[in-house]
Amino acid sequence: QVQLVESGGGLVQAGGSLRLSCVASGRTFRLYNMAWFRQAPGKEREFVAAIRWSGGSTAYADSVKGRFTISRDNAKNTVYLQMNSLKPEDTAVYYCAEDRSAYGSLREDGYAYWGQGTQVTVSS
Repeated sequence: QVQLVESGGGLVQAGGSLRLSCVASGRTFRLYNMAWFRQAPGKEREFVAAIRWSGGSTAYADSVKGRFTISRDNAKNTVYLQMNSLKPEDTAVYYCAEDRSAYGSLREDGYAYWGQGTQVTVSS
């Protein structure tokens, strides 16, 4: 059974930084694309960033490009989201997600497994 456990959320002032972590278990982590999504109050869940199973490719939402960096450590079964220059509009619950299929192409959908989420609040 796949389990994803996020950590690293919190309260930060605008312009600050946070690093989220997500530890995965239950499948061979290095075979699957990983992604981060977020959901703000009253809004739909939205794609934030994704990283290919090999770590060789990444993708970002336009709203976070240049500020957020996704990375992974396959030896630790962990994916990270480094968030810099945070803005109040980045406030949301952030979710880690794992691709349904192994060796998939990098994309914004097709994620079948989700963590419980971690709250990020950016004050102005």
